Amino acid sequence: MQQPEHPGHLWRNPDPKPSYDVVIVGGGGHGLATAHYLARNHGITNVAVLERGWLAGGNMARNTTLIRSNYLWDESAGIYEHSLKLWETLEEELGYPILFSQRGVLNLAHTEQDVRDSVRRVEANRLNGIDAQWLDPKQVAEVCPIVNTSQDIRYPVLGATFQPRGGIAKHDYVAWGFARRASEAGVDIIQNCEVTGFVTDGGRVTAVETSLGRIGAGTVALCAAGHTSTLTDQLGIPVPVQSHPLQALVSELLEPVHPTVVMSNAVHVYVSQAHKGELVMGAGVDSYNGYGQRGAFHIIERQMAAAVELFPIFGRARLLRTWGGIVDVTPDASPIVGATPFDNVYLNCGWGTGGFKATPGVGWCMAHTVATGRPHGINAPFTLDRFVTGALIDEHGAAAVAH
Repeated sequence: MQQPEHPGHLWRNPDPKPSYDVVIVGGGGHGLATAHYLARNHGITNVAVLERGWLAGGNMARNTTLIRSNYLWDESAGIYEHSLKLWETLEEELGYPILFSQRGVLNLAHTEQDVRDSVRRVEANRLNGIDAQWLDPKQVAEVCPIVNTSQDIRYPVLGATFQPRGGIAKHDYVAWGFARRASEAGVDIIQNCEVTGFVTDGGRVTAVETSLGRIGAGTVALCAAGHTSTLTDQLGIPVPVQSHPLQALVSELLEPVHPTVVMSNAVHVYVSQAHKGELVMGAGVDSYNGYGQRGAFHIIERQMAAAVELFPIFGRARLLRTWGGIVDVTPDASPIVGATPFDNVYLNCGWGTGGFKATPGVGWCMAHTVATGRPHGINAPFTLDRFVTGALIDEHGAAAVAH
């Protein structure tokens, strides 16, 4: 597969100006995509993206790159399918290879209740125009021959949902592509710039205090993922998110053996094979709250045990490295994208384990919301006040195993 030839600098590294029309806090995928679509779709280029560390060094560098849109509820299906359609043309749009591989995603069912829930989700996906299939165990083995489909194991495979258009992409290339396009349009990407406070005037934020000084802001967009609550606490905005470590791992390099992506809730692991050959594995979050990019060893141990149970062929593969990200989780496992009590502050958080797959879609919707002051129809249901009104979007079942 062709690798990109990297120029000396993909984006500019300017000093911050005294003020900007829009200040985006968070230089990960969501912040960069928002900046790109503000410029591309709305002609707004007096924009700063503030990143406390290095560009895309947070969750964007610490995820497992899975992309799919087979969520249960109409609202979730809408935003993830919008994103998937953007993924399908993103390489051409950015003019940068992101190695988007539509190899399909299998969600295994191991119990009769799994089967009922899975078939329900397949039918809901079809009603929303999303590609989805129900496969029996024989068909599962045809899609992924290395899955253990024996009926004489602890959790036999009774079938699976399958989304052929799902797959993976190269996360750092995605960030670099968005950053280059935004920078070319005039957006300032400012690294090593930590937000330390906000200057308010009545119901508005007028400036952002940073480690590089005060920066005036016409509008502020918070796209800080697991660190969102540290920012909203400074603004006095109560946001129902909890931050957890989420660990993943890769194996040593192997020859191509795994043709798709396989997820299992009962055995609790998901496995894909990266472009270079590593097996990429993840599972659930560590149960404690925290902002550390690390976690407990027993979570990693359980991931590997689950992977070997589903894929006996991996029993002798060696662990290469592990890492952790910080995911922000809401009570209904759905994101918050939209307005806050401040007139000119917008929030994008609560994606839990699903943030990477939403990158272009939420960037598109967040840019519309910031540019117009009104939510896009796709992100309109994901309001902060749904936790007051009770109009929840409960995706615990479709989110399932961390991904």
